[in-house]
Amino acid sequence: MTTSNDTIHVLLVDDHDIVRTGLKAALRAHPEFNVVGEARDGQEAIREARRLNPNLVVMDVRMPRLSGIEACRDIRSEQPETNVLMLTSYADERAVMASIVAGASGFMLKEVQTQELLEAMRTVGRGGKILDPTSAAAVIEQIRRGNVVSEEDKLAQQLSERELRILDLIADGLTNREIGEQLYLSEKTVKHHVSDILAKLGLTRRVEAAAFAIRRSTQRPSS
Repeated sequence: MTTSNDTIHVLLVDDHDIVRTGLKAALRAHPEFNVVGEARDGQEAIREARRLNPNLVVMDVRMPRLSGIEACRDIRSEQPETNVLMLTSYADERAVMASIVAGASGFMLKEVQTQELLEAMRTVGRGGKILDPTSAAAVIEQIRRGNVVSEEDKLAQQLSERELRILDLIADGLTNREIGEQLYLSEKTVKHHVSDILAKLGLTRRVEAAAFAIRRSTQRPSS
């Protein structure tokens, strides 16, 4: 889909239909943008990017099944000519750093004014890089503290807060029943969460999840 003219072919990726609809409506008045496709999660984003080969992927950070950060890494690995602009509802230092490490060329908050977002899309869609001031400040703070984003941290971006807590308890050697007692969940619910955690991290065994959690904790800088 990439062409030699000035048109920026865009793939919109967000699990909320209203966000994609709003972005499409904003882009209609700007002929330099051509929305070629949409996706609702990271897995769809990878598939559609592969099929459409857009100039620009505008993608939410947190989505079901596969996060935007993981999708960004795969897209940029397969299609380095495709630029990615990450969107999020709030600034998060680790999300910003993980997005940059994954190959994103821009990171913007959804609360920005429409014109700011359009300018960011123009910049990234034509090969430039951009961070909104809040995200830039988060990056500077991470660099100042000497923090780096480990491979484990990047994968862990897919997990919910509850799943992260369960992962830590797995590393502590607790059984599903013991985890349920601590978190006031049924053993069946914990088992379901553990299955989701393994799937999101690309693991098959509980012991691998425990090792993953331990590696992640040992790689975090001390405060």
